[in-house]
Amino acid sequence: MRIAMISYHTCPLATLGGKDTGGMNVYVRDLTRELGRFGVHVDVFTRSQDEHVPHVVHELGYGNRVVHIPAGPEEPRSKSDIAKYIPEFVDEVLKFTADKGITYDVIHSHYWMSGLAAEKLSDAWGGTPIVHMFHTLGEMKNRVARSEDERAGEDRLRGERQVLRRANRVIVATLAELTQLRFLYRADSNKMTIIPPGVDTGHFYPIPPDEAKQFIGLRPENRMILFVGRIEPLKGVDTLIQAVASLDKSLSGRRHPVHLAIIGGDPDVNPDEMSGEMARLQKLSDELCLGGMVVFLGKRAQDTLSYYYSAAEVLVMPSLYESFGMVALEAMACGTPVIASEVGGLGYLVKDGITGYTVPDSDPEALRRRLSGLLGDNRLRNTMGENAADYAKEYDWSKIASSIVKVYDEVMCESQAVGE
Repeated sequence: MRIAMISYHTCPLATLGGKDTGGMNVYVRDLTRELGRFGVHVDVFTRSQDEHVPHVVHELGYGNRVVHIPAGPEEPRSKSDIAKYIPEFVDEVLKFTADKGITYDVIHSHYWMSGLAAEKLSDAWGGTPIVHMFHTLGEMKNRVARSEDERAGEDRLRGERQVLRRANRVIVATLAELTQLRFLYRADSNKMTIIPPGVDTGHFYPIPPDEAKQFIGLRPENRMILFVGRIEPLKGVDTLIQAVASLDKSLSGRRHPVHLAIIGGDPDVNPDEMSGEMARLQKLSDELCLGGMVVFLGKRAQDTLSYYYSAAEVLVMPSLYESFGMVALEAMACGTPVIASEVGGLGYLVKDGITGYTVPDSDPEALRRRLSGLLGDNRLRNTMGENAADYAKEYDWSKIASSIVKVYDEVMCESQAVGE
C-alpha cells in the first residue's frame, strides 16, 4: 500500500512551538512512522520553506520520505499568503511522482489547504480516493475569536466546505468534532470516522522526576507548572498567567518554589520581530509583578518534551478551542496530571477528577482553585499521574494506526467498486 500524505503548510519535521507548528506536525510525523511499521509506504509532501534543506529527506524510517516541494518562495510565509501557491505545489508533486514512476492507493490530506491540493492530485491521478483530517475548523475558530485578526477568512471557510464535499472519508478526533462538522458545515456523517490521535508510548513515558529535573536544569526542590503550545490568543495563556498570579503564597515559598514554564514561540527576539501575543503575555506577566515566577522558554525539540512533562507537577491547557489536545495526551503518557479547559476534544480526553481536571475556559479563579488543590496534595497528584499514564496507553500509535489502515482499505475497496 502506498500513501501520498499531504501536509502543505507545515513540515512534520519542524521544531515545535512556532507559529504554524504543533499537534498536526506531530500527528503526521508519528502516524507516518507507525504506518511504516505496518509495511505501508508513505511519502509526505510539504511546501519547501528553506532552499538549503534537501528536497527529499529520509527521517521517518521504513523507507518513508518527506518531500519538500518548491511552491512560491522557499521561505516561511503566513498561511494566508501561501494558498495561492497550491496549483504550483500540485504541479511539482505531479512532476516528482512522474519522474519516480510512483502511483498511490490513497491520498491522506491534513488541514484545508492540503485538502484542496489533494482534490487536484486526485483528478490528475484518475480519482485516487482522499482521506482527510482538518485538525482545526475555521467556523469553530470564529466562534471564540476575540478580534477580527483572529477570525478565519472566507477563503478558508469555502475551502473547508469544498474539501468536505470531495473527500471520500473524513477522520475526526472526537464526537465533538463530528458534531461540529454536522451542525456548522452540514457535513455528511456517513463520511466521518472517529479515530483519535495517538501517542508514542515508547518515547512518552514517566521519567523519575529527579532525573527529568536534572536534565532540564531544575533543582530537586523546584516545582513547575507547564504550558506547551503555540503562542496565540486561542491558547488562553493569559488565563493561566492570571491564575498563577493569584496562587496561594504558601505554595511558592523559598523552600519549594513554584514557577510557570511556557514552551512555545520566540520570547527573546527584538520587539520588532516579536509576535503581538508574546509581547502581550510578557507585558501581562510584568504588570502582575510575577518576575521570575513565569519563564518563557521558547521552542523546544520534541525529543526533550518528555523530560519537561515528567518534571512538571501539572500540565495546563487553558485553550479556548482544541479539536483534540495532543500535548495533554503526551503529558498524561509521562504520568503528569492535566488541567484543561472543557472545550472541544479536551473535554473528552481529560477525565475530570481521574487524570486531572477540566475547568471553564477564560476563568482564572476556577483554574487557580484546581492548581492549588493539586499542588497542595502530593498523594492526589501522584494518583492522578498514575491514572493518566495508564489511560494514555489506550492511545498507543500501534492501535490508532491500525484503525487508520482499515479506513484506507475501505476507501480503496469503495473506489474500486465504483470503477467496476
